[in-house]
Amino acid sequence: MHFFAKKGIFVPKMIIFHTCYGFKHKKESEKMKHLPLFISALAVTMGSSAFAYTVSGSVSDENGQAIKDASVTLVKENKTTKTDEAGKFTIHEDEQDTTTTPPDALHSMQAPGYISINSGILSYSQSGSAPVQVRIFDAVGHQVLNQTLYGSGAVDLRTGTTAMGSYYAQVTMGSAKQNFRFTADGNYATSFDSKGHALLKEIQQGEKLQFVAEGFDTLFVPLGTLDTTVAVKLMKTAPAEEQFAFGYALKNDPRPSKGCGKNSTLNSVQTVENGKKYNLNVGGKNRTFFITLPNNYDNTKAHKLLIANHCMGSKAEDFVHHNPDYDHPTPYYGQQKLDKNGDYIFVAPQGNDNGTWNGKEDHQFVDEMITAMFDNYCIDTTRVFATGFSFGAMFTNSLAQDLQERLRAVAVYATADYNIWLPSAGSGRYDAKDLPIAWMGVHGKNDQTCSYNTAKTSALPRILKRNGKAGADGKFTDASSEKPTEVQGNTGHVCYDFTTVDERFPVKWCSWPGAHQWTAHDTGNMNVGYGWENTWVPEEVHKFFEQF
Repeated sequence: MHFFAKKGIFVPKMIIFHTCYGFKHKKESEKMKHLPLFISALAVTMGSSAFAYTVSGSVSDENGQAIKDASVTLVKENKTTKTDEAGKFTIHEDEQDTTTTPPDALHSMQAPGYISINSGILSYSQSGSAPVQVRIFDAVGHQVLNQTLYGSGAVDLRTGTTAMGSYYAQVTMGSAKQNFRFTADGNYATSFDSKGHALLKEIQQGEKLQFVAEGFDTLFVPLGTLDTTVAVKLMKTAPAEEQFAFGYALKNDPRPSKGCGKNSTLNSVQTVENGKKYNLNVGGKNRTFFITLPNNYDNTKAHKLLIANHCMGSKAEDFVHHNPDYDHPTPYYGQQKLDKNGDYIFVAPQGNDNGTWNGKEDHQFVDEMITAMFDNYCIDTTRVFATGFSFGAMFTNSLAQDLQERLRAVAVYATADYNIWLPSAGSGRYDAKDLPIAWMGVHGKNDQTCSYNTAKTSALPRILKRNGKAGADGKFTDASSEKPTEVQGNTGHVCYDFTTVDERFPVKWCSWPGAHQWTAHDTGNMNVGYGWENTWVPEEVHKFFEQF
């Protein structure tokens, strides 16, 4: 049997049983395929028990390297051993050593029961007085002998075996059981030696092997038989996740929301091409947002959540139901197209009817919308992202000042620090907080609508002031003195990763020689017409979000 360990549980990969009768007699096993169901049942019984047993196997890591000194315990039998240099182990028990004892002395052995065959005479011995049942079947499954005996003694197997050929015998002594094949060809040869063999000892219910090795996850392997060989692979124990006063470690374990394992109770008001429309009462006002679930949505899997904020003149529905154009070549700023495995849930909130955003009331709307998503869908609460273009970028950048505890990272395209409400410092829910956030900006150097220089000298430094590497006191430092490398000329783009920021809160600045658009491309022609196939932005943003 081959098993892999993963976080304290067993995961069977491929199971191969090695029992005393499982593969030893291939030709006979082929014949048994044609026996009646009763004989097949005997084979199953035989495979679920074991002799005075031998459990053996090997232990290695996930790369196939042998693990020495791993502790292997047969739990119900309370027997433990260690693996050797080659990762091998054996747990063996003989009820009594029969290798030097003649068959006629078997009756004196202190064991549940022993049997031997000599010239067609089956000798049996037991320490108690349980009835002994001997049954013999011919090759086609007909029972030719059925005797119930007591104590210790012998049975002439030639009784009922008038014809030459193969026979199958079953000996039951109390809870012990033995199945074997013998041949009536003059010498009555058996499938085990004539020195005697301990009868089968029934495996205890729930028997399992436990594997423990330093630096590896504990593995439990259930056993259906004691006489078996197993090959297991142990997985290295993941180090304990580092805890921080604020934020999470990179690649932290998911934190499932309240909605995991539940069906949503949100009622949609409209179904559109790529999602559904919902209303939410926030501060006495009816607010609208759209949800797009992955086709393979699973309410037991913690999904990432991406919030897409629309620009001025646009609306939330454009992300889910819009004819492709230059600004909407694919839904949710290209991120849905890149979600190959259905890891994300997408949501688009609606600002004002004219495509703008008001201020604090919109922050409350997004905050309560996130809560509604957590309560109704299975979401990883540590991987909530937001993105937006132009006015949507300004709103996203505003959210990044006070919702750092909810948003893991944001990506803004052509942001600016005007025509938008920015929270002021304070202790309220929607006041600006002195906390870092992972941030990515994309901006065209020839943008005449949202000034590139204003974004570079105002929006970007405001983020950097809180994202510097934490000092000895745990507080984040000011990294705004670091300046990005920028694109030069009329083609290409440059994405600069800041080096003085905390690695858990990276900052990336991408410049290109274009104008006011988010679908940045590397050609010299700035004319409208370059869509999804030509823009590098979605891929860069997807990689930025996926690092967490």
